[in-house]
Amino acid sequence: MKFNYKICIIGLGYVGLPLAVEFSKKYQVIGYDINQSRINELENGYDSTLEVESFELEAATGLSLTTDLEEISSCNIYIITVPTPIDENNKPNLEPLKKASETVGKVLKNGDIVIYESTVYPGATEEVCVPILENISGLKYLSELIGLNIESSLLSQDQAKGFYCGYSPERINPGDKEHRLIDIKKITSGSTVESANIIDNLYKEIITAGTHKASSIKIAEAAKVIENTQRDVNIALINELSLIFHKLDIDTESVLEAAKTKWNFLPFTPGLVGGHCIGVDPYYLTHKAIEAGYTPEIILAGRKINDNMGHHVVERVCDLMSKKGIPISDSNILIMGLTFKENCPDIRNTRVVDLYKLFVNFNCNVEVYDPLVNVSQAISEYKIEPIKYPKNNYYDAIVMAVAHNKFKELPLKVINAFGKTNHVLFDIKHIYKLNEVDGRL
Repeated sequence: MKFNYKICIIGLGYVGLPLAVEFSKKYQVIGYDINQSRINELENGYDSTLEVESFELEAATGLSLTTDLEEISSCNIYIITVPTPIDENNKPNLEPLKKASETVGKVLKNGDIVIYESTVYPGATEEVCVPILENISGLKYLSELIGLNIESSLLSQDQAKGFYCGYSPERINPGDKEHRLIDIKKITSGSTVESANIIDNLYKEIITAGTHKASSIKIAEAAKVIENTQRDVNIALINELSLIFHKLDIDTESVLEAAKTKWNFLPFTPGLVGGHCIGVDPYYLTHKAIEAGYTPEIILAGRKINDNMGHHVVERVCDLMSKKGIPISDSNILIMGLTFKENCPDIRNTRVVDLYKLFVNFNCNVEVYDPLVNVSQAISEYKIEPIKYPKNNYYDAIVMAVAHNKFKELPLKVINAFGKTNHVLFDIKHIYKLNEVDGRL
């Protein structure tokens, strides 16, 4: 194959944009997105996901941006980084992935490589995406058994009669400025021995942490989906322990601090589990498992616990309010934070919404404050309009739902000043000490 690669990144969100910027330091890169407003903001030097700084965008001279399909037709490597959400029934929603595959299929040529980074269940790339690529392009998918001691029969890129695929799962951690794209080891894979090597070498050029070449696309897919499934199950265990310890009148964090003194204790903490990874990926795996004839028990049990933590928080807050003689109905509730995690503006699949809806169901007047969130997006997605800033001496209960640095920097007296003289302060994220709050997970 030739080494004068021209790379197209399909989808310029939390995953695609950092990838496009890094590859543009080595190659000519075209960033493609169907959202023209996203292209406009990036061309103006601003990334609303806060993953890429303005100076990094300005320095990315090898990167061009477009919504025009014709402009990406000259590329020979296509990397698809679109989201893979779940629907209202917790079933995989592969529509964005299918549409992205259709897009690439329209411009696919002999010898091109299509790499998927979107999280999927094992087998999805070759069972769902490849047939779309073949059907739209009219080309053949070139694959062979990998891991066997055979010589590759792969032809040169000029002679190839079809296209190749690879899978290299994203490991972006939104809001994390320490563990960035280049600092996280990358799993790679390809549909043939030689294409796997090419894909692995390609990523090695930008990933300083190195790569791990999986022996098949399906293994790479499985490795990705279990990373977050493992975290989900571990958090579910700690969430269940917090439910038990509350019944026993024991502070969970104090127990965890004591337990962590043993070298092999895993330091997970209780909380709301949302986002587009931990709160979603396990459903992709369980979907495929059930399809294969096995119903997972531990994974689904963990999902049930984590999905119900919002109910537990609201019950705790209401109980504390009642003990302080504060009527629940018509009370003023302040929720600090709307994003699914700290220090990022991402509100996809945030479980803070559960708190909002439950308090509203109890006839409470609920306000949400999150300076990192795009207001119009919150309104469009959840019909929640975040306030510009909390009022003083107004709230009957304050729930610290997200541990943004901007919240941590506020003195405790400022937080308490938002509340009435008699109010409840509940800390989901363990921002404060036990004796500084009325309750915490």
